[in-house]
Amino acid sequence: MRSIICLRLLTTLLCLVVSLPLPARDSSSVGQQREDVLFWTQAQRTARFSRMYRIFPADRVAHGAHVQALPQGRALTPKWEDGSTTLAGYMTQHHLAGVMVLQHGRIRLQRYAPGFGPQQRWTSFSVAKSVTSALLGIALRRGDIHSMHDTLDTYIPQLRGTAYAKVTVEQLLTMTSGVRWNEDYADPHSDVAQMYRSKCENGQPHVISYLAKLPRAYPAGTHWNYNTAETDLLGILVQRATGQSLASYLSQTIWKPYGMASDAYWLKDECDGSDTGGSGLSATLVDYARIGQFMLDGGRIDGKQVIADAWMRGALRHQQDVDDPGRGYGYLWWTDADGSYAAIGIFGQLVYVDPARQLVIVQVGAWPQATSKALMAARQAFVAAVKRGADAAP
Repeated sequence: MRSIICLRLLTTLLCLVVSLPLPARDSSSVGQQREDVLFWTQAQRTARFSRMYRIFPADRVAHGAHVQALPQGRALTPKWEDGSTTLAGYMTQHHLAGVMVLQHGRIRLQRYAPGFGPQQRWTSFSVAKSVTSALLGIALRRGDIHSMHDTLDTYIPQLRGTAYAKVTVEQLLTMTSGVRWNEDYADPHSDVAQMYRSKCENGQPHVISYLAKLPRAYPAGTHWNYNTAETDLLGILVQRATGQSLASYLSQTIWKPYGMASDAYWLKDECDGSDTGGSGLSATLVDYARIGQFMLDGGRIDGKQVIADAWMRGALRHQQDVDDPGRGYGYLWWTDADGSYAAIGIFGQLVYVDPARQLVIVQVGAWPQATSKALMAARQAFVAAVKRGADAAP
């Protein structure tokens, strides 16, 4: 009898052991895991885009005691041209976590999907590029960066002898370096899908090691080509010039003085700990709206402009043609023919500013693809619907 009881206990223990989940054996580097984000499933994107700063190493962008008030305004209802699309349907179809509209600094629309709320953060992807560009404009005004015509090797000596050595700050801002690059998010062998995968070299950030090996395809300043790695490079330039991380510099120059309500976070490169200027900023929906309002305010805080005049003159105006009629590219900001401009990120992120209507339009989400013509058209239709709603009920 005793042996039967022992046998039953042993069997029970074995079953328990088998049923326990095994520890993950992911030996990939942080950089490789960041690249894999491009190929996450829909369920992974929806669950993880709000937790990127917990999944990967990140620096905190501290907020301060002062909060920029956003009073409630008159409710706005987007009006789609087809008359049948609704905001709820648009958000559900395109896996959006939140949308928000400000007009004249007042909240006219704020909507969250189930599972996402006002205190949660969402990753911005390439919206971060536009923020990095603004930080460069601040560094230029403060004298940490001397001129838009400075060459990159002035601030990043490791680029000497590479195709980037004599590329200027302005050429980096307009993505006209002329260096060969493939930004195909769906291709696992493209440059953008490979830039963080290699091993760390000599304590340098991934992007310097990767870009240093690339050849020139066009003379600098003659050809526009979208390139995430170059905005990481711009982030390194700002960090080298200011002696601060992007997170710290953003906190000091915009987040605290303008009055963001919550901390944000910026992902770091695993090789040297620098923040990655081309992506990785996570913030709340409301603070993304405040970024748009800060830009709409002319880069001013308490009436004082904090961004260099030269940056303001060029950043939000058409500098380069893109593959979309009526649209252009400024200093890492997308421009429209009507004077509007936007910070745009893959998988549906948007901070759109319409100075004529004093509108700020924000959306965060987890599109089923990084980008596509159909998804971009739907986003443009949403922006147009918001403008119609604003015009109908100002």
